[in-house]
Amino acid sequence: MRTRDVNKEEIVKQKAIEMLVKYGVEGFGMNRLAKESGVSVATLYIYYSDKEDLIKKIGSEIGQTFFCEMVKDFSPTMSFREGLRKQWENRARFALKNPLKVACWEALSHSSYRDDILEESLANFKKTMWSFIENALEKKELLPISIEVFWSVAYGPLYALLRFENEGKSFGDTPFKLTQEKMDEAFELVLKALTP
Repeated sequence: MRTRDVNKEEIVKQKAIEMLVKYGVEGFGMNRLAKESGVSVATLYIYYSDKEDLIKKIGSEIGQTFFCEMVKDFSPTMSFREGLRKQWENRARFALKNPLKVACWEALSHSSYRDDILEESLANFKKTMWSFIENALEKKELLPISIEVFWSVAYGPLYALLRFENEGKSFGDTPFKLTQEKMDEAFELVLKALTP
């Protein structure tokens, strides 16, 4: 039996992420991945049992990394303002540093693999965030709204700004650069919308 080569495995993961972003789940194949990674198809099966296993593992790994970053220096007992600010900082930092992984996560979380990768990735993060929201509600720092509306208002503006940054342009092909001032302006509006 052939042994795992950590360097090759990392190359395979990186190429898989690139291909999932470029071709989507439907256009992704093991033969193409082997060719683009410079390895044999047999080598891929040392690391993964099949295409589904590879996609699920990569999606779960990205998700776990992402959600670990979200709780860095964050506590559910923080004030709502401080905690939401930390979430914005953590999310922005990860997205700006890992645009390809974020694009891959987005593609996979809107695919048939969604439930598999979310279940594996979200467990601890969900508990932490529920606790944060419950504390904010208890302290009357957050309006009582549905979780879907909360998420849309709390993070939608940030993700729109990050998308503009990633594309380098906003509406009408106007050049765009995300600045701290723009992030602060959006954050303050979000805070006004969510707090009593």
